[in-house]
Order: sequence, then structure tokens, then C-alpha cells
Amino acid sequence: MNKILVILNPAARGERARSLRQTIQGLSSRIVVRETHKPGDAEALAERAVQQGFATVVAAGGDGTVNEVVNGIGQADVTFGVLPVGTMNVFALELGVDGQNLKRAWAAIERGHVREIDLPMANEEYFVQLAGVGLDAEVVRQTTPDFKKALGPVSYVLSLAQVAARKPPKLVATDASGRRHEGSFVLVGNGRYYGGPLVLFRDAKLDDGLLDVVVFKNQSHWDLMRYVQAVVFGNHHELPDVEYFQTKRVRVEADRDVPVELDGEIAGFAPFTFGFAQRKLRVLAPARVDKRKRRS
Repeated sequence: MNKILVILNPAARGERARSLRQTIQGLSSRIVVRETHKPGDAEALAERAVQQGFATVVAAGGDGTVNEVVNGIGQADVTFGVLPVGTMNVFALELGVDGQNLKRAWAAIERGHVREIDLPMANEEYFVQLAGVGLDAEVVRQTTPDFKKALGPVSYVLSLAQVAARKPPKLVATDASGRRHEGSFVLVGNGRYYGGPLVLFRDAKLDDGLLDVVVFKNQSHWDLMRYVQAVVFGNHHELPDVEYFQTKRVRVEADRDVPVELDGEIAGFAPFTFGFAQRKLRVLAPARVDKRKRRS
């Protein structure tokens, strides 16, 4: 019987962490659980799993854990799975993995349905769902773990208010055709969702070989209110100060030190070039349902 390595990043420690580990261990006799204790552990454990010959590696955590495990796997011939037990589970939502029921999420892994999806790269690092340059990344950088622990999601709102009050940088995103797109902050997506159920990249597909890019021209409090409202109603791409395009590659440069985040984790400072790895990522996920056929 082939063993499946589950790399667990528990949101809590102590008794709650032990309980979560026991719950996951009880899902199957095939599971081997290895727990993380600090940033970087998940990537190191995934690298070791590849060396030890595990054919399937599962990230049990949020989007940050997914990112680390994918970077640890790299382009190795390993199948990847997700158990969404983190604070943010946007990639699992994108795949259609049940974020409310671990047994159903595990059942999707056990069924063995494999999707081959694009594996985006940012310079030399991999990401799966989203990259942000500017405002989005600055908010991530400013929201410390202690701040998040004390205030929860409100911490991001407070950080956003502080960052929005500053003078925005000047960013230039150059697409694969050489066209330049100027703005104050840039979001690069592989999937459709941002920050949860919000559809930011309306035309995105995980396997189309294209990055979806949104360039926001402004960054004042008023502009951000407009942008958020437009994203909620799904018409942000119609705003005159928002550009949305698809490309195989995009390079984002800045007029000063501007942070870049990948799947919610700070990866460095611009300039960054975004593209794709040559190899696809093999992901265990529920079979897709063609909603158009289902309605017809």
C-alpha cells in the first residue's frame, strides 16, 4: 500500500494541534503526517519527501502552506493534494476541494482524479494562485503574526488603511508582446479567485497557459473603495483606471523598493518576472463539472 505524506501546518498549537493531527491521521491508514513548526519547514519537508520517494504529497494548511509545499516539490514527478485547514484556503476553493469537511476533502484525494494545471513562476519561485506587487504585498508585509493573532481579519483592514494613505509607487507591467501597462499596484493570477470567493480574474483558467493580470492605476482610500465595490459586483474590468489582460509572461518594475507576495507570503522586491514552469503540476482534485452543459 502506497503511503501518502501529509505536511501539516496547524493554525493552533497545543491540544488543538494534537486533535487536528489525530483527525487527519484517522482519515486513512495510508497517511504519514509530518508537522511544521516554523516558516520554511513545509518546503523542506516536501523536498525530503521527494528524495524519499513519496509519490503523493498533501499540504494540510492554508495557501501559505500550499505555496511552500509546491516549492519543495518543484518540478518533480509527484502528485500534489490539498487539505484546507488554514486561515486562507483560496487555492482549495479554486480546485473545488471541500473546505468545510475534511472527510470529503480526503475523499477527493483517495479517488485519485488528477488534474494537470499550470505551474506559475515568479523569478525562480513557484506560486499557484496569486502574486501581488505593491499595495497587496505591502499589506501582507505590514500585518505581523502578532497583529493577526490579536485582531484577526481586522488586522488586514487596518494595515490597508495605513498603506493607502501613503504616496503610491509607479509600477510598469510589460507583457509578452512588449506592451507597457502603468499603475500603482498589480495583481497576477493563475486562478479566478482573490482573498476568498471574490472573482478578480474573470477569464482565468488553471490550465490555459496564460497569466491574468489586473493593473490598478490609483491607490487613494476613495479609489480603493471604488475598486472593492466593483470587484464585488464583478465589473471592475470596466473601470477606466483598471487594466485587465492575459499574457504568457509579464515583468513588473517599480520606481522604488516595492514588495512582492506569492500566495500570501512575501517573496522579495520588484522587479519580478512572472511566467510558467515547463512542467505542469499534477493535482488531486474533484472532477470538474461543465456548468454550461449542466444547465442546458
